[in-house]
Amino acid sequence: MRYHRLRFDVWLCLALSVLVSFVPVKIAERMLPKAYEAYEEEHTVADGEIGGAAGESLYRAENVKDLLSHETFTVVSPGIEYRNRGGGYYGSYYMQALTLPSGELVAACINGDSVQTTGKDMYSGDSILPVGRVVYEDLTENETFLQQIEYKEKLSRTDFYVDMLGEGGRLSEEDYTELPKNLIQIGTVVVCFPLFHMLGSKIGIFPRFFVGKKKKASEWE
Repeated sequence: MRYHRLRFDVWLCLALSVLVSFVPVKIAERMLPKAYEAYEEEHTVADGEIGGAAGESLYRAENVKDLLSHETFTVVSPGIEYRNRGGGYYGSYYMQALTLPSGELVAACINGDSVQTTGKDMYSGDSILPVGRVVYEDLTENETFLQQIEYKEKLSRTDFYVDMLGEGGRLSEEDYTELPKNLIQIGTVVVCFPLFHMLGSKIGIFPRFFVGKKKKASEWE
């Protein structure tokens, strides 16, 4: 196995670039919490809306027939059973295999922020899932998704899914801020590295990356 060592000037410019990148990252850390507040407000679903907390008067669906015969509904699931049957990504949605009280299995995207528990914690008692609605769609068109969500058991219906997400499904503050901070740091390093090396090359402390070819003397000179 061959090992390639980076030259000292490359390491130094890279280290300086990383140090400089901490400055815009720190600035971003001060600004992102306010941006997250706006994002959180935008992705918080009101009670009673699709993806929001279900009220006591909302119909409790027991089977597929109930889902299809009601415009909106909720499902009561024991503990966290609704998370344990598998799931998969359908486009930008993460769907879980939801077991109805009848035992039938359907795909559902669920806003975890609106799940209500009747026990002392999420593992005991029942989970009252968010307000949902049926969305007709041919799930068999996405074979990868079906392989993911049906790795334990086949869905009872694949011509629709249950939307219990609506405009919800917000990221945590940590997840929301991590990506922009990483992009800012990487972008700063990419910009600063060649600038530092160019400056060092001009003042003669670093060798040039690219050395131009010397022109041959003309025979007529």
